[in-house]
Amino acid sequence: MKTRGRLLAVVVFAIAMAWVEAAVVLDLRVMINRVDPYQRLPLPDMGIIGNAELVREVATLTMLAAVGWLAGTSWRGRIGYAVIAFGVWDIFYYAFLRLLTGWPKSLLDWDVLFLLPLPWWGPVLAPVLISAVMIIGGLLMVQMDGGSQAGWPAPWSIIAGTAGILLALYAFLRDALQTVKSGEKALREMLPVSFAWPLFAVALVLMAVPVLAAALRLRSLTNQKQRGTDSMSELPL
Repeated sequence: MKTRGRLLAVVVFAIAMAWVEAAVVLDLRVMINRVDPYQRLPLPDMGIIGNAELVREVATLTMLAAVGWLAGTSWRGRIGYAVIAFGVWDIFYYAFLRLLTGWPKSLLDWDVLFLLPLPWWGPVLAPVLISAVMIIGGLLMVQMDGGSQAGWPAPWSIIAGTAGILLALYAFLRDALQTVKSGEKALREMLPVSFAWPLFAVALVLMAVPVLAAALRLRSLTNQKQRGTDSMSELPL
């Protein structure tokens, strides 16, 4: 299968997964009367259902990683397809949740993004922006699926991207990390008041560094190949 076909299959899978995710979350939130999670006692104790939800989060990420593994032919391509799948899934999840429930009402509405290892809180806009960067980065990585490392970003840019990921994680987990010492009950009742937008902005820029570096290197390689082709065409017969 050609790259375009693989990419289409991954995107279709991710959109279908997003609908499943939105439907499951709709069921859970209706069950606990928390369609909008930002309200008093946002994470009530659900017993075995809560434990099943934690496992479901891991299972969802595993499926998105698995489709990336199946679609790619090299480790770069597999990572690329996996992050594309995650980005598409995340964006369409919120689109479908809005369609099903009317929430989120705006991109600044608070959401519980993940529950592992602690509750991640953030405005909807934050993960959507990260997903957009992931999709762009994944598309660039897919172009390197043949095994060539020529377009791979330099180590310094990868370090910058990793630092950005860690900063973003801290921005999402900041309130939970400050509350965890007070116990599980406090974590369940916690409602963040403000999001660390300046910190997140720095994180997003750092995460975009390897994406931009890869784009520039691939563009340079494309121009070099084009000049080589033009030179060959000018040779006398």
